[in-house]
Amino acid sequence: MSTSSALSPTFTRALLSTLTATAMLGAASLSNAALFNKNLPTVPDAELSVGVNVMAVNSAYDLEESTEIKVLPGVFYDNNRVYARGTQAGVYLINDGSNQLAAYTQLAGNSFEPDDATGALSELDERKASAAAGLSYTRLTPVGGFRAQYATDILDRSGGNIARLSYLGKISKNKLTVYPSVGFEYHDNDYNQYYYGVSDTESTRTGVAAYTANSSLNPYINVSANYDFNKRWAGFANQSLSYLPNEQYDSPMVDSRTDATTTLGLLYKF
Repeated sequence: MSTSSALSPTFTRALLSTLTATAMLGAASLSNAALFNKNLPTVPDAELSVGVNVMAVNSAYDLEESTEIKVLPGVFYDNNRVYARGTQAGVYLINDGSNQLAAYTQLAGNSFEPDDATGALSELDERKASAAAGLSYTRLTPVGGFRAQYATDILDRSGGNIARLSYLGKISKNKLTVYPSVGFEYHDNDYNQYYYGVSDTESTRTGVAAYTANSSLNPYINVSANYDFNKRWAGFANQSLSYLPNEQYDSPMVDSRTDATTTLGLLYKF
């Protein structure tokens, strides 16, 4: 009798999700047991900013219209225990002023709408955006922040995992604050296969060449800025640019080396 050493994709995703949850619980226990007294105090009157963002998304997908306009709410809040930053929200497990370990969830992934695609690509299956949950560690230093993040797809759209290494800066002058960041984002095979791969079934049905996507490492740069008009109103702007490596760019669904998003927003501070 023989047994297979290969793990099924479903089992692998379940195992990774279980390990992620275990890591979160372990980190929470560690912070409560050993580092809780060193955490920064909760800020009871922390500022809450709520507003609306208009986003111009330039997708790397081969679409009839390269730019899609989206309107999304924006929420920013941080009281040293919980935080919200746009599409990400989290809970600090450790936050001592120099080290921040957080469990977080955020919107994740791309979206591919076949009706907006060109030629035979319009017959492919839809790819949907998802939500991810994971852990984030940030080390704050005099020269900026260094952040490592790991997250997994909790809606099982792709069943994939992503990781990010980033440098975070902050430049302030009068009412203007600029936050530059640069780094790399890792996407595993499952993530890339869902968003960039073409299955044999799709290929047979549409005539689009089948494509199997491997894991990738994407360099990216992001610059955001906040300008305080007065005590209650602020303007927000963000520009992000991600470079697609060959593992994604070689997909027949793609016709650009970059994904870019420009965001403009208006925030009201409570």
